[in-house]
Amino acid sequence: MKTIALLGSTGSIGVRTLALVAQFPERFQAVALAAGSNLELLACQVAAFHPELVSVATPELARTLAADPRMRGTEIVWGADGALAVASHGKADVVVSAIVGAAGLRPTLAAVLAGKQVALANKEALVVGGELITAAARQRGVSLMPVDSEHSALFQCLRCLDGRPRGELRRVIITASGGPFFKLPADKLRDVTVAQALRHPTWKMGSKITVDSATLMNKGLEVIEARWLFDLSPAQVDILVHPQSIVHALVELVDGSIIAHLAVADMGIPIAYALSFPERLGLAQPGPLSLAECGQLSFERPDFERFPCPRLAYEALKAGGTMPACLNAANEESVQGFLAGAARFVDIPVLVEKVMERHVNRPARALEDLLEVDGWARRATREAIERAPAVISTAGARAALAGDRHA
Repeated sequence: MKTIALLGSTGSIGVRTLALVAQFPERFQAVALAAGSNLELLACQVAAFHPELVSVATPELARTLAADPRMRGTEIVWGADGALAVASHGKADVVVSAIVGAAGLRPTLAAVLAGKQVALANKEALVVGGELITAAARQRGVSLMPVDSEHSALFQCLRCLDGRPRGELRRVIITASGGPFFKLPADKLRDVTVAQALRHPTWKMGSKITVDSATLMNKGLEVIEARWLFDLSPAQVDILVHPQSIVHALVELVDGSIIAHLAVADMGIPIAYALSFPERLGLAQPGPLSLAECGQLSFERPDFERFPCPRLAYEALKAGGTMPACLNAANEESVQGFLAGAARFVDIPVLVEKVMERHVNRPARALEDLLEVDGWARRATREAIERAPAVISTAGARAALAGDRHA
């Protein structure tokens, strides 16, 4: 029996994780849940799984939740401290980190410092604080099990090298669906609507990660995540667009051999593997992959001219220090601006790039360094959007971002 603390229980990863807990009650037990503001779903989860502790976003939400009779016997906490309490719950063996965005950094680090095994679905934690988290994990003997489909696939492919010299590895390749606009002419990208950006061709995800997939920033963030998870150089992590989303990752060896991981596009597979490792669970759904029914599998290189976000991620990774934290915060705020109708789809990479240009990079020596840069980059991005009213133009974004550099 593995006991689980779940950060982000009402999101898509959280819901899928609890479905696996329900499917395998003899294997897993949920002892703590952290959510945001979806009180009805959280209360239903509490009624089904009886956790000892739950966390919500605010004290007002906590008071509302406390009045629900389904919460009887469950302790309720709130805010950032509440998420930290869930992440370090004394009875949890495994912490599933599935909070969206940089908000997952502190609770993920708290889980590591508490000596918990971490099933990592929050890529931003490693994008912002990869050096900090991986160093803490090594010091405490904590494993970081990837839940992203691509990184889970890489982990499984790289296990073929267990016991072999790392010098046999040439590079790894993570695949991208390309999102809904990969074949859209460049001049049409200027008119992309929020509704169009949220119609992902393969995966059903939250709004932020769906927009990241459409801009290909999600793949750039995954490059940074892969660097820290697998101790790779930036040059060893490559991207291919694979619209069928059947091949999730590949590992190329020095003799030209390639090991690939194939599976249907269902997040239940990597979640189950992260929870049950080193064993595998027999999943009734989604069922086996039929190669005969897949038809053609195609691959092509991403176009960094039309989709600059992965290029910016590579630049941030090569710069190191606090630059990835700047990249991530600027992206999160730019995506929020797009979702709110205050910025266009094509303005997202422009905003990110100009905030990165203003940032004076420095070593990320402590959590406080990362949080300070995160806050500055968010303010700089929001101010740029506000200074260019309604829907900003690319030229407007550049003009709005002119000014003193961040020191």
